[in-house]
Amino acid sequence: MSDPPITVIRASPGEEADIRRRVREVDPTSLGSDRVIAVPGHAASLARMLADPRVSDPIYDLPRPITEETVRAWIEATAVQQGRGEAVLVLSLDEDGEVAGYSRFSVWPDRSSAEIAGATRADRQNRGQGTTGAARSFGWMFEVLGVRLVGLTAALDNVRSARVIEAAGFRPMGERDSRRPDGTLRRSLYWEMTAEEWRRVRDAGDAPS
Repeated sequence: MSDPPITVIRASPGEEADIRRRVREVDPTSLGSDRVIAVPGHAASLARMLADPRVSDPIYDLPRPITEETVRAWIEATAVQQGRGEAVLVLSLDEDGEVAGYSRFSVWPDRSSAEIAGATRADRQNRGQGTTGAARSFGWMFEVLGVRLVGLTAALDNVRSARVIEAAGFRPMGERDSRRPDGTLRRSLYWEMTAEEWRRVRDAGDAPS
């Protein structure tokens, strides 16, 4: 799991327990009708998608090297974390049952905070739906997982992600180091948004609910 947001929120024991329950019991179809929780049987299809550098190169926290075995281990490790209420790996499937995208939500229940990392299969990119889909995922963390703060990172040269994040109303907060699974660091752009800020954006009609 990556590092929690810079801003520290202290959740009450009751809030922490509620977030953990929400993560454990989450219904992926609340994010989209084609969404499922990743299981080991998805490893081969997910690995094929992630093996494309157009998909995986900008993402710092993927298992590497990307193989069916490392992806299966990643799925299994995330399932253990979901059992603790600390992460969930959601896949979108195409009409043939192949993985067309993924979203991995890291959650810090004791800090009422979360982040998301994800990607879409290369043949589905650049269709003009990225901003809407990302905003839906951001709102989902606040409304379904019940956190009060979301922190996001993007590689310094990832202009497309930066545009999507800022279009959703996140506050730029400079740069921070993102920790890769092997312990090395990547300098990243960094943003935050609180639940209150998200609701203001939503109620103003600037983001989908």
